Amino acid sequence: MDYYLISATAGDRTPAGLLVEEFVLCEDYTAAGIDGAEWRPEIGAWSSSAELSRAIRADSSLRGRVTPVSRQQACEAFARMGGGVLPEEAGLRTLFQERRTLPTTAPLNLGGSGARRYRILFAGELGADGLANARTALRLKPATGDPRVVGTASASSGGHGFTWELRRIGAGIAWCVDVTARLGSGPLTALGALLHHHRQAVREQGLIPVTVERFA
Repeated sequence: MDYYLISATAGDRTPAGLLVEEFVLCEDYTAAGIDGAEWRPEIGAWSSSAELSRAIRADSSLRGRVTPVSRQQACEAFARMGGGVLPEEAGLRTLFQERRTLPTTAPLNLGGSGARRYRILFAGELGADGLANARTALRLKPATGDPRVVGTASASSGGHGFTWELRRIGAGIAWCVDVTARLGSGPLTALGALLHHHRQAVREQGLIPVTVERFA
């Protein structure tokens, strides 16, 4: 699950609400939707978060009030806001009221090469420290050629070969991690684990994951 603290104003680190989200994934690890719930201290109750989930990805001013945090940080903030003990994740799932459905399309068939191409899309901008941390977390090497690509990397896991790159989309608009998976005979759990790691590694630098798409 992903946890976000919502402050009353940009730059204010005092939480005024908590958003809990969970991506709903298809069998091929693309995102079909986002489940979630919002807790606000003024009403002392959980409510639907579908509108807030959409807004923090579309509205840069609202995004300035959002801080991605760990579950431990969320637990501490929830207690400070008067919520008591944050429910375990199984309990939080029972609070999800409305799924935010994400658009999905069938991937292109590029001749049955065994390669899949994924894009993990993020809203927001990386500062200098966040970009440096993302490079480290994704084990990127400097890229040449396309100035929008800040680094590339490759690895093998579970009998599969993976390459990925961190790419800037526009100026201060969005970022993405593009992953190419050359599948072998091993279980696909290695692919799911890699996509999850990359999504969390960039989210920890302050960006908000939007979707996981597959192009091929």
